[in-house]
Amino acid sequence: MDKTLSWHRAVPAPAPRPLRRAMARTLRAASHGLHRWARRLLAVERAPAHEPVLEFYAEAGAPEGALYIDGRRVAVLPGVTRL
Repeated sequence: MDKTLSWHRAVPAPAPRPLRRAMARTLRAASHGLHRWARRLLAVERAPAHEPVLEFYAEAGAPEGALYIDGRRVAVLPGVTRL
């Protein structure tokens, strides 16, 4: 029961240089395009379409001292029950 095991894998030959360069240019262009798109999306998200609305709830069941801006909880003022 003699069996020889080969522990190495055949590694594919690298792509020819012109093909590798074309692929690299394509990937770089795609990366730059995605970067510009992400920056535009972030700018749109940061720019408020209206004046932010500050809200404070001091009703039964509401968290004590919680501050909301445009419906999102942004802070809690400890010890404050009304403004």
